[in-house]
Amino acid sequence: MFKHILVPMDGSKLAEAALPAARFMAEKLDAQVTLFHVVEKDAPSQVHGQKHLTGSQEAHAYLQEVARTWFQGIPKVECHVHESETTLVSESIVAHAAELGHDLVVMCSHGRGKAFHLLFGSIAQKVIAGGTLPVLITHPDENGEPPPFCCCQILLPLDTDPEHEKGLPVVKSVARICNADLHITTVIPTYESLPPEEKVTARTLPATVARMLDLEARDASEHLAGVVQELVREGIHASAHVLRGDPAETIARAAQEAKIDLMVLPTHGKTGMAAFWTGSVAHGICSRSRCPLLLVPISEPSPAD
Repeated sequence: MFKHILVPMDGSKLAEAALPAARFMAEKLDAQVTLFHVVEKDAPSQVHGQKHLTGSQEAHAYLQEVARTWFQGIPKVECHVHESETTLVSESIVAHAAELGHDLVVMCSHGRGKAFHLLFGSIAQKVIAGGTLPVLITHPDENGEPPPFCCCQILLPLDTDPEHEKGLPVVKSVARICNADLHITTVIPTYESLPPEEKVTARTLPATVARMLDLEARDASEHLAGVVQELVREGIHASAHVLRGDPAETIARAAQEAKIDLMVLPTHGKTGMAAFWTGSVAHGICSRSRCPLLLVPISEPSPAD
C-alpha cells in the first residue's frame, strides 16, 4: 500500500485544500509525507488570485510552516524544494517519483466545469497524464477552505471492461485500512438514455435493443455479485449496485445521495488521459461530482486503446 505521499504546494490556499486528505492518508497508512515545491521560472506573484511562491527561500519557509501546522504527530514529514527553475512544473512533479520514491500524489483541483483543465487545473491534468502513480484529487469547500476528509464510504464505478477491475487491489487495500464500506457500481443505459448516436442506430429495433440492455443489466448484476462475494470473503464490507440510466449522470447522483467520501476511478496510465476519457464517461463523472477522486493507473491499456 502507499508508503510515501507527495503533496505539491504552490503557496496558495487552494493547494492547501489537499492537506486534510494527505494528513488522513498519512495517519491511516503510516506513510511518509513529502511537501514539495518546484521553483517556477518567471513565477507570477499570484496564482488563481492567491499568493504564489516565487523563490526557494520563501518556499522552504512556507513548507516548514505547513509541516508544523498540518502534520504534527506524523512521524516522518519532509520538505523538498526543487530549486532549479523550470517552466514545466507538472513534469518535475512526475520526474521526482524516481528521486523521492513516493507512490501517491495528493493535490487539489482548482477549477470547476466540464472542461478538464477547468476541472482539475492544467498542472493536475498533466501530472495524471504523465505519470503512472495514483493521484488523489481533492476540492476546496464552497468557501475556498481545506475541507475535512474521511474515508467511510468508497465508490468504485466499473463498466463492462474487465481491464478496469485491475484497480481492485488498490481499492481493497484502502477500504480495508480505512474500514470503509466499498460500493461497486455499474450503470447500464436504458433505451431512453442511450447516447444520440447509438439511439439513431437502435431506433429501427427499439424493443430488441431494450431487451438486450435488460440482459446486459442482468449479466452485470450476476458478475458484480461474484466480485462482491469474493470481497466479503476477504473481510471487506462490499456491496454491488447495477443502476440504469446515463452512466456519468447516474454515478454522480449516486455518489451524492450515498454521501460518498472517495470515488476511485481506474485509468490507463500508460496512455494517459486519452484512454482515461474513453467514452467520456469518466469525464462526465468528474464534471458532475465534487467528492475526492482517487485516479488509479492500471498497468496495461486495453486493446481498444
